[in-house]
Formats: sequence, C-alpha cells, structure tokens
Amino acid sequence: MRQVAPTRSDLQRARRQLDRIERGAALLRRKREALVVELFHLARPAADARQQIDAAAERAWPALLEAMAANGLAGLRAAAWPARDLAVSLRGTQVWGIPVADVLERPKMVRTAAARGLPPGSVGAAATAAAERFERLADLLLEAAPREALIRRLGGALRQTSRQVNTLERRVGPALSRRMGVVRRTLEEREREDQFRLKQLLRQWRRG
Repeated sequence: MRQVAPTRSDLQRARRQLDRIERGAALLRRKREALVVELFHLARPAADARQQIDAAAERAWPALLEAMAANGLAGLRAAAWPARDLAVSLRGTQVWGIPVADVLERPKMVRTAAARGLPPGSVGAAATAAAERFERLADLLLEAAPREALIRRLGGALRQTSRQVNTLERRVGPALSRRMGVVRRTLEEREREDQFRLKQLLRQWRRG
C-alpha cells in the first residue's frame, strides 16, 4: 500500500480510499450471504441424492458379485462388449457470476436386454440384474453430477469471498485507518506549531 504523505490532500484521498474499501467489503458480505443461502437451498436435494446413490451402490455391488459367481469374469466381459458411448448435452450458465454447466439432455441409462444388444438367453438372470442395477446407479450419478459440481464451485466461491472480506476488514481497512490517524495527528501537530510561530511573529511585530 502506498504511504500516505502528511498532507491534507493525501488524507482526503485516503478517506475516499477507505470509503471504497468499506463499500467493497459490504458488497462482498452481501455476496457471501447470497452464496450461503444458495448452498442451503442445494444442501437438502444433494443429501437426498447422495442417499439414493449410496443405496443404489449397496444394491449394485452384491448383484455384480453374484453375476461374477454365475458367469465368471470372462463371461461378464464378453457380455459387456462393445462399450456403450454416452452423449450428454451441456449448457454453460452462471450462478452469482460463477461459470457452471447444466445438463440439457442425457441418455436413458436403464435398458432392456434387447436394447443392450444381447441375444435372448445369452446371459443369466444374475448378469441381467447386475446390469440393471448399475445402469440405475449410473443414471443417479448423471442426475446428481451438475448439482455436485455447482455445490463445489459455490463452496469455493464462498471461501474466496470470505477471505476477501477478512482481508479488507481485518488488514487493509484497519491498516489504512491507523495510517490516517498518524497523518491526522501529524497535521494537527503541524497546525499547532504553525499557530505558535504565527503568534510569536505577531508579538515580535507588535514590539517592533
């Protein structure tokens, strides 16, 4: 920060700078409050989605183990080939000035055995059940991904905004206020000295 020279013009500039700092801190506080409100609105849906994902994963993994026991790892890999390409349509948007991606269109994950391209009877019931449960899990993950990304970005913005507020309120503003106090006292002392010298000159002039 530039040192404030002990002149009244620089003191006035410092006052204007302090006023800008206070206005900036107020704007950042309002932004921080808005981010907190937005995160609270997202918290419950995100928690519900995570519970659904956890429950789906708890159902999917045992089904996969049963399918491996029934078909063997090589059999499951053969049934899973070729890999499925997924196309997800995204749209860039902003929330409180933070760039995020919103899912416009995503594929339906859960399919029938025919839609998977498998001949009837080529895989058993265990493999079919495992495929369905993992497809449901993938569907939940795709649905939750934009919200989770938004929460992470908002959380990062909240931390950054809080740091900026703390810097302005606890470091920049107080340091400038202390410096202004030093300059103000210096100016007052200089004014008293000038008045004293002026009185001395007046007394000398009257005596002369």
